[in-house]
Amino acid sequence: MTTNCAFLENELMDVARLFKTRPFEVLHNFCFENGVFFNEFIVDGEKFFFKNEGVPKDEIEFKRLERRFAKLGLYAILSKKYDQTMPWGALTGIRPTKLAYTEKENGRDFKELFNLMQVSAENTLLVERVLKAQEGIYERKDDNTDLFVSIPFCPTKCAYCSFITAPIDKTRCFLPEYLNCLEREIKGSRSLVGNLRSIYIGGGTPFALSLDELEKVLKPLDELVGVEYTVEAGRPDVFSKEKLRLLKEHGVTRICINPQTFSDETLKLIGRKHTVSDVYKAFEMINGMGFDVNVDLIAGLEGETVKTFSSGVQKAVETGAENITVHCLSLKSGAKLKEECSYIENDSISEMIKISREILTGAGYEPYYMYRQKYQAGNNENVGWTKKGKACVYNVDIMEETADNLALGSNAVSKRVFTEKNRIERFASPKDLKTYLEKIDEIIEKRRNFFQKEL
Repeated sequence: MTTNCAFLENELMDVARLFKTRPFEVLHNFCFENGVFFNEFIVDGEKFFFKNEGVPKDEIEFKRLERRFAKLGLYAILSKKYDQTMPWGALTGIRPTKLAYTEKENGRDFKELFNLMQVSAENTLLVERVLKAQEGIYERKDDNTDLFVSIPFCPTKCAYCSFITAPIDKTRCFLPEYLNCLEREIKGSRSLVGNLRSIYIGGGTPFALSLDELEKVLKPLDELVGVEYTVEAGRPDVFSKEKLRLLKEHGVTRICINPQTFSDETLKLIGRKHTVSDVYKAFEMINGMGFDVNVDLIAGLEGETVKTFSSGVQKAVETGAENITVHCLSLKSGAKLKEECSYIENDSISEMIKISREILTGAGYEPYYMYRQKYQAGNNENVGWTKKGKACVYNVDIMEETADNLALGSNAVSKRVFTEKNRIERFASPKDLKTYLEKIDEIIEKRRNFFQKEL
């Protein structure tokens, strides 16, 4: 990929990566004259030329249009060259809903833009449904805050996982000191919390911790309870009635049970040690405890057919879970799966996604948040579905980037959202556990400065 505009190189590469078959060489030349954006491409020796009119009001809008027209041009070339269309057309960003909100806030109909970018009618409707489901939750307001606590420990590491987690039996030596550092972070960050909207303890697998270890995470948060409070309990084989009671005692309102599939054969293939029976036992444990529950599923796991996956979606519905999140398998850096292949070949995944939408809609669920990832099978998306009135505030805030995210622990990325200035700043803690533990004092001080100073 060669372009005279360095700003566009990664954007154009993202378009090329949408296609399994890719051009050997792409040469691109951009210029802007008299209100016209000119994009010239030479793709494997064949020349193409596009011009689009636009009168940007400022530099930000100029960059937006520059990016949009270049990506659309290359997508049109490759789509025709390889006789293939993508469900999201020339859109490559991870947050289509955020783009839709931007269009609406500027007085434009987002559907016109999605049509220009050749997004499918089904996906345009999906975005419209998500925006509708977020009414009453979506709020852009400075000082709104969500609190995230990272527990990077798991029973085993799954083949598709890119997180820094490693089997807890290999990392338990770090755990006592990690919990001490986490407690210091929580106590040292209370003054940084603005208008608290939610608390989320994620992983990893927080329930991989023992009862005493889990309490050491929960107790320092007691002063902040009274909002939506999620613990990503995770794999059902580490559930216990005692851990669930502990969550209730500390004000937790929502938990996640993440089987990823309702097939015992698939669970073995992806490196899980639990069974489908364990999933149902976890639901029996939580029965009557008053938690809202999310169930995670993944479309495209090794060996699963459309029938296997659709059966799993139906079984998830039958559990009565308030939220069901359907992820689409993607290649992630650091995951074993990414080391084994560079493109996910599974012609059935788009059909799996289509059927999941039909099943969940028919069962009374609505899509309430969504996001996309690079190297995602079939160029599809991940969607969170909810029963009426049960949408997760944290997921809406984090995906739409409308609130500060005060993130604590190893590999936690804090965000400050400046609504009026239309800007987001980030502060990342070290991924490596050893580095995190060694630099804890520095991390606490830098985060305090990050949230207190005016940027």
